[in-house]
Amino acid sequence: MISEVSSAWSEPPVAAPPPTSRRVRLATGLEYHLLEWNADSKSEHSVFLIHGFLDLGRSWQPVVESGLGAGLHLVAPDMRGHGLSDRVGSGGYYHFMDYLADLASLVEQLGRERVSLVGHSMGGSITSYFAGAYPERIGRLALLEGLGPPEDTTSVPERVGSWITAWKRQAHSDLKRYADVEAAAKRLQRLDNLLDDRMARWLVAHSTRELPDGGLSFLHDPLHLTTGPYPFRLEVAETFWRRVNCPTLFVDGAESFLRHNEAEGARRKAQFKAGRSVTLENAGHMMMRHVPRELAGLLQAFLTE
Repeated sequence: MISEVSSAWSEPPVAAPPPTSRRVRLATGLEYHLLEWNADSKSEHSVFLIHGFLDLGRSWQPVVESGLGAGLHLVAPDMRGHGLSDRVGSGGYYHFMDYLADLASLVEQLGRERVSLVGHSMGGSITSYFAGAYPERIGRLALLEGLGPPEDTTSVPERVGSWITAWKRQAHSDLKRYADVEAAAKRLQRLDNLLDDRMARWLVAHSTRELPDGGLSFLHDPLHLTTGPYPFRLEVAETFWRRVNCPTLFVDGAESFLRHNEAEGARRKAQFKAGRSVTLENAGHMMMRHVPRELAGLLQAFLTE
């Protein structure tokens, strides 16, 4: 248990190298934007940092600048329809397994001899499924509140009907407009009561675009705001989790409203062959924003054991 933490991102303890921003064409046909640290190093250990829903790769920068990365090649992509990566375009949709295909292409192109994965929230589901699909390829897996949502008991036919309705409505909609940086920052803070002003403004600077007629909108595709046709089924997730062979680290935020209760969390974690758990005090679900230094130290130690 880590108990002494800060609540805001401060200056990095050591000078961190700036990330390289680049674009990569994937086998799935989309072009991804990603940040890369230590790209020119001789490290043979690549770590892919996979963000959560409506987030982007830039959210890992405070963690890297707080101490994560020595001896590691780090890759933080914007997943499809997020950040500066391609959207699926007219007629397309964001089915969950598409993210796995994208990650497979990223690992094939950029992964070095050893590959580890760190996933937050939705990114945890992506990385845990990938580690189950390719157990021989992954050396370490860290899941930051990444064991999936509560199980959805909605019938698939009902959910499909709702999905089609929402898709038709949202496909031609624009994201909400914010008057300025302060307004967008306050929106983030309404969703995250542990997010301080400085970090909120920094996130807005990297996760919004200026609109031609004034104001800002966040970068993610509006289609992400619809509920997909396939509900989360724990039995399906477990088939992936039981195939994960590598050491797995589970990280929870003590103040997270999305944290599973103890019994449910234990049930899910028990599906992994070699897991251990840590709870970060003073951290909510978006722990990279709340305690980047403590998270950096935790991940660095785990990934380099």
